[in-house]
Amino acid sequence: MEQKKNPKANVSRNSSLFFAVGLALMLFVTYQTINYKTYDKEAIDIGQLNLDEELEEEIPITEQLQTPPPPPPPPAAPEVIEVVEDEEEVEETVIESTETSQEEEIVEVEEVEVEEVEEDIEVPFAVIENVPVFPGCESGNNEAKKACMNEKLQKFIQKKFNTDLAGDLGLSGIQKISVFFKIDKTGEIVDIKARAPHPRLEQEAIRVVSLLPQMKPGKQRGKAVRVPYYLPIKFQVQN
Repeated sequence: MEQKKNPKANVSRNSSLFFAVGLALMLFVTYQTINYKTYDKEAIDIGQLNLDEELEEEIPITEQLQTPPPPPPPPAAPEVIEVVEDEEEVEETVIESTETSQEEEIVEVEEVEVEEVEEDIEVPFAVIENVPVFPGCESGNNEAKKACMNEKLQKFIQKKFNTDLAGDLGLSGIQKISVFFKIDKTGEIVDIKARAPHPRLEQEAIRVVSLLPQMKPGKQRGKAVRVPYYLPIKFQVQN
């Protein structure tokens, strides 16, 4: 009869496990041995702190200088009172009473005429009730009189204005002149002003406008008023 082995009695079955454990132990011991350090305890001196010693601080000695008080101000000089004798006699003003009595006669005051001061009112040409009438524009309504006046003024300026003056002044191209004037309550042309590229053109425009005939004055609510008017002048300089 053949004898069988007990599997528990087989030593070589866990040999690899034991080898791994032993190898790990050897590596751990070797690592600890390499990193182990020792120090000489006698060479280390951290010193001792004595808390019983007190720190002595030297305090500098300072001296306060006492400045003497300022001297008192000098006494004020006594005022000299000069007595002036009254040589002139002053007359007292007597205020008379303004009260009246029953016995006093009352004088009637004559009627005072108050003169009415006429205001110099200006009404724009575009909104006036009755426009100024240029000679020859008496017929038609307000709008027709305006159109007639504008046409007459343009023809008058073209006839009287010296357009050759711009060429003599060395100007070229289109010239624009703005003229402002007023038609007063009597129909006369007043307060003429002009703006032009050259002062000589302004003078020429004022000269021509001052030659305008007297007009029938404009009216607002039945009263003659001043009417401002703007007149543009535009022409081409002939080279």
